[in-house]
Amino acid sequence: MKDFFNKLLIGMSMGIIVALIPNALVGEILKLIIPYVPFFQYILDISVLAMSLLPVITGVMIGLTFKLTPIQTASVGLAAMVGSGVWKMGDGGAITMQGIGVVINTGITAALAVLFVQFIGDRFKDYTILLMPALSLFIPGGIGLFTLPYVRTGAGYVGVAIDNVTNLQPILMGAIIAVIFSILILSPLSTIGVATVIMLSGIGAGTANLGVVASGVGMCIASYRANNFGTALAHVMGSPKIQMRNFFMKPRIAFPMIITAAILGALGGMLNITGTPYSAGFGLAGLIGPLNYINLADGGWNLHNTMIMLVMFFVLPIILNTVLLRLFERKLKMIKAEDYSVNYQ
Repeated sequence: MKDFFNKLLIGMSMGIIVALIPNALVGEILKLIIPYVPFFQYILDISVLAMSLLPVITGVMIGLTFKLTPIQTASVGLAAMVGSGVWKMGDGGAITMQGIGVVINTGITAALAVLFVQFIGDRFKDYTILLMPALSLFIPGGIGLFTLPYVRTGAGYVGVAIDNVTNLQPILMGAIIAVIFSILILSPLSTIGVATVIMLSGIGAGTANLGVVASGVGMCIASYRANNFGTALAHVMGSPKIQMRNFFMKPRIAFPMIITAAILGALGGMLNITGTPYSAGFGLAGLIGPLNYINLADGGWNLHNTMIMLVMFFVLPIILNTVLLRLFERKLKMIKAEDYSVNYQ
C-alpha cells in the first residue's frame, strides 16, 4: 500500500509540473508584453491549454510510474480526464475546458483506474485494445465523475478554512505556511501539487511562495562553495529539490532556510503578500511569485508595490540566508559547505 501511494504521488507530481511549468515560465511575463506585441497572445493561449490538459497528463504519468502497458497508460489518462472536472458539456454538444480541474479527484480517479487496469490485465486478450479504454472511461472514470462534486466541495472547504484563518491571523499563519512550504520544496512532495489540491490562495499562497523562495535562495547561497555556479543557480531558477538527498541525510542543513521562511512569512502576512493556487509553489522560477504579487496588489506596478516585491522576494531572502548560514556554520558549527555538495554520479 505504501509503495502504491508513493508511485501515485510521484506520478501526480510529475504530471502537475509538466502541465503547469510552460505557463509558469512565460505566463506572467507575456501578460506584460502582449499589450505591445499582440502576437504573443497565441503563445500564452497554448500554455493555458497545457494547463487544462493536466488531468490526462497526470494520468499518463501515473501509468508510466506504475510501468503499465501503453494501452493501460492511455486508459488511465482517459479516466483521469473524465473525473477531473476540467471539462463541461455545453449547449449543442460543445465541450469547454477551463482551469486544471480538481487535482485531488484526478488523483483518486487515476488510482482507481490503475487498480482497474491491473485487475483486468490481459483477460480480454486480443480484445484488450477495444475494451480496456472504453471500460476505463465508464467504470473508474464514471466513479470519479460521481465523487467529483463531493471532493470539490471538501477541497474548497479546506482552502476556505486556510484562507479565513490566515486572514484572522496573517502574521502567525503566514510564518507557519511559509515554513511548511520551505520544507515541502525539499521533500518528494510537490509544492505545486499541494497548493493546487487545497486551492491555496490569497495571503496563504503568497507566504507559501515566500517559503519556497527562502529555501531556493538559501540553498543557492549555501551550495555555491561546494558546487559550480550553474548548479547553485539551479536551486533558484529550477528547484531546491536538488538538495533532497542531503536534506534527508542531514535535516539541519535547512535550519537557516526554515528560519528565513518564518521571518519572510510573518512579514508577508503583515504586508499582505498574496498569490494564487498556481503561483504558490514556484518560488522565483519564472518570476511567478513576485509577478503574481504585483499583478494582484492594489495599485499594480506602482513604486510602493515594486519596492515591497524587490525587498521581500530578493533582498531579504539573500540577507537573511547569508547571515543565518554564517551563524550556523561559524558560530554554532552545525553545518559546513560540504553538506550541500550535489553528486550526480
